[in-house]
Amino acid sequence: MRWQNQRRSDNLEDRRGSRMSGPVKGGGIGLLLLALVGMYFGIDPALIMNIGGALQQSGQSTEQRGPVQESAQEQQLREFVAVVLADTEDNWNSIFQANNKRYQEPKLVLFRDAVQSACGFAQAAMGPFYCPADQKVYIDLSFYEDLKNKMNAPGDFAQAYVIAHEVGHHVQNLLGITDQMQTMRQRVSQTEYNQLSVRLELQADCFAGIWAHNADRTKNLVEPGDIDEALNAASQIGDDRLQKRQQRGYITPDSFTHGTSAQRVHWFRRGYEKGSPESCDTFNTPNI
Repeated sequence: MRWQNQRRSDNLEDRRGSRMSGPVKGGGIGLLLLALVGMYFGIDPALIMNIGGALQQSGQSTEQRGPVQESAQEQQLREFVAVVLADTEDNWNSIFQANNKRYQEPKLVLFRDAVQSACGFAQAAMGPFYCPADQKVYIDLSFYEDLKNKMNAPGDFAQAYVIAHEVGHHVQNLLGITDQMQTMRQRVSQTEYNQLSVRLELQADCFAGIWAHNADRTKNLVEPGDIDEALNAASQIGDDRLQKRQQRGYITPDSFTHGTSAQRVHWFRRGYEKGSPESCDTFNTPNI
């Protein structure tokens, strides 16, 4: 990915020097659930909002911020993240403006180990996530090592896909889709809600594909093999593949919340090939 000479976003909030102190409520099962969900690459915003209250810190818990110390590798990753975020800003500002709408740029928070968000307390094990309550994307840069070594999805464009997917959730929030999901949660069964969650996540994948489309065609950021890296990442994090790893080959489709590997690849590819939000209407597509 040709990113080194590109614009860096100013919407980076570096909290890697922060440390959490005081008692934390909602550990154990609560954080385990978040960690398991986070392994699917980004957390359903409605799910965060639903359980976030149980994860709030209690007592005199505070986040103490200090200076950030980083290695040369971390510095490069920080700059890379800032470039990708800036490119998503350019992409969605242009699309929103073309539709007579105003795009509100999200903040991206860098943290280490644990962080307090408006959606609750989170640990790095849960992976990157978007919190609709404060309109921020959160990521611990160590996740990229897991992406390469544990999920078999190496490459800088795979890393960029992670950010573009979470920004896709921000776009859904701005469009009111997240609120609609939260409303539906009160009206449908868990199985039906899981199916809606799959459509939400596949749409975020499609939105990530739109970013890749514009990064390729308008800025020439994409090098040979980059799209394959993103497609491989999408494939590695399908519900079916992750469950097979965790459950010795056994899958439970009713519990899927993010889509199969084939579905995730399909919708990212669709966004990349079409390049328009209209092509990403997963909710009114009978066969996803």
